[in-house]
Amino acid sequence: MASRPRLLVLSSTYPRFRDDPEPAFVHELSRRLTPDFDVYVLCPHAPGTLASEQMDGVQIRRFRYAPERLETLVQGGGIVNNLKHQPWKWLLVPPFMAALTWHTARLIRHLKPDVVHAHWIVPQGLALLLARPLVQRLPPFVLTSHGGDLFGLRGGLATRLKRWVLRRADAVSVVSRPMAEIAESLGADPHRTAVIPMGVDFQNRFTPDPTTDRRPGEILFVGRLVEKKGLRYLIQALPQIVARIPHAHVTIAGYGPEEAALRRLADELGVAEKVTFLGALPQEALPDLYRRAAVFVAPFVRADSGDQDGFGLVVAEAIACGCPVAIGDVGVLAELFDADDSAARFPPGDIDALVEAVVAVLERPDEYSRRGAVLRARLVERLHWDVIAGRYAVLLGSLLSRQPD
Repeated sequence: MASRPRLLVLSSTYPRFRDDPEPAFVHELSRRLTPDFDVYVLCPHAPGTLASEQMDGVQIRRFRYAPERLETLVQGGGIVNNLKHQPWKWLLVPPFMAALTWHTARLIRHLKPDVVHAHWIVPQGLALLLARPLVQRLPPFVLTSHGGDLFGLRGGLATRLKRWVLRRADAVSVVSRPMAEIAESLGADPHRTAVIPMGVDFQNRFTPDPTTDRRPGEILFVGRLVEKKGLRYLIQALPQIVARIPHAHVTIAGYGPEEAALRRLADELGVAEKVTFLGALPQEALPDLYRRAAVFVAPFVRADSGDQDGFGLVVAEAIACGCPVAIGDVGVLAELFDADDSAARFPPGDIDALVEAVVAVLERPDEYSRRGAVLRARLVERLHWDVIAGRYAVLLGSLLSRQPD
C-alpha cells in the first residue's frame, strides 16, 4: 500500500498534555488529518512536558528555547499578552525564534515532509521562511492566521514581515471573512486565500443535555483573561444587571494575565460575591458549564494593540450545548451568524447595551433557547469538525503536486 504524504504542522499553541486547559484547536485539527497524512507537529516545550510523544496518532516534537523553568513565553495568555504584561519575556523572543527556525529546518531535512501547515504568520510562518537557507528545498506550505497575528502585530516592521510571509505562502487560510480582506490587503493572493474556521465537536463533546436544568441567573464566561475577551466590561455591567435581576451571578472559567486586575475591579464595584473564578479547566469540563448556564456572554472587544478574536470558538461551543448567548459584535461573528439571526448582540465596549442583552436573555430564557436551537442546526453544517478537517485536507492535498522551492 502506498505510504501517506507527510504533513509537518508548526504551532505555538498546542496541548502540553491531555485535557490541558490551553486551547486545543490545532491538535483537534491535526488528529483529524491523520487518515490522510502522517502528521508531525513542532511546538514549544513547556515545564513538565515531554520532548517527544505521540497523541491521538499525531507525532509531537517540542523544541527547547530556554532553561525549563523559563519556558513560559506561550502559555497562560499567548505570546502577545505575555509580552505586554511581563516585558522581561522579550528576552525569550530571540532564543525562541532561533530555536523554532533551527528545529523547523532540522525536521524538514529529516522528515522530508510533502507539505507544511504553519499556524500563525508570526512566528511560525516567519520561521519557516527563515529556515529556507538551511534546507535544500522548502516544501509547499499553507499559512493559517487565527487573528492575533493579523490584527495585533502592528507597526512598520511587523507589517513588512507579515506582508513578506503572506506573499510567499503557497496558500493562505483565515478563520473569518473579515480576516481574508486584511490578509489580501497585505499581499495574500485572493485566488489562494480560503476562509476555513476551526471546528467544534457537535457529536460527542459539545451536545445539549435535556436532563440538565439551567441555573437561573448564571452568566458564564469562558476564555483567556486577556484584554480582547472584554471580561472587564461584563464585570462593570454586573451592578446594573444585579439591580434588575437580583439573583444574577457570573461564573468565569479561564486564566490569564488580567485575573488580578479583574478581581480588584469586582471588589471595587461591590460585586465580588457575585463573581466566581474557577481558574483553568480541562476541555472536558466545559460542556457541563455550557449546559447549566442561563446565558453565555462573550463581551469581545478590540484591544488597544489592535488584537481581537479571529473567530470566537467558545461561542460556537456554547451554542452547540444549547446555551443562549450574548456577544460583543466584532466583525468576525459573520462566520457564526447570518444577517437575519436575532441573537443577543451588542456593540463592543457598550456597557449599557451589554446589560440590555444579558437581561433580555435572563428574562426570556425559553425564547432565546428556541433561537439557539435554530442557530445550532445551522452551525453543524458549517463547523462540524468532519466538515472543517475535510476542507483542510483538500487544501493541503492541493499543494502536493506543486514543486517545492
